[in-house]
Amino acid sequence: MKKSINTLIVTALAAYLVFIPGLASAETGIAVHYSDKFQGKKTANNEIFDQSGLTAAHKKLPYGTHVKVTNLQNNQSVVVKINDRMRTRNRNLIDVTKRAAEELGFLKKGRARVSLEVVNP
Repeated sequence: MKKSINTLIVTALAAYLVFIPGLASAETGIAVHYSDKFQGKKTANNEIFDQSGLTAAHKKLPYGTHVKVTNLQNNQSVVVKINDRMRTRNRNLIDVTKRAAEELGFLKKGRARVSLEVVNP
């Protein structure tokens, strides 16, 4: 009985998440890293931007959402917290800090094809 209730809860939560805009379970696209000109300035959710942190900007995901970003070329991953908003006309999927870009192995290249997976919806 307990197992079926847990299964029902998980199924209901999964169905609920499908209908929340911007909370796709996985997305792929291009990641870039922020310019240094934003260092020390406020992000869209009023945090102070820090290139040494593990944060990112996304077009739709809610602030505070943690996403696992995986570089599809080298399979390196990092978890970042969404704390900023990208312009909707921006073609990139996500903007990450320099630290995140370094951990993903694309700091020198400047961009990488990545997948995103929400880890705390």
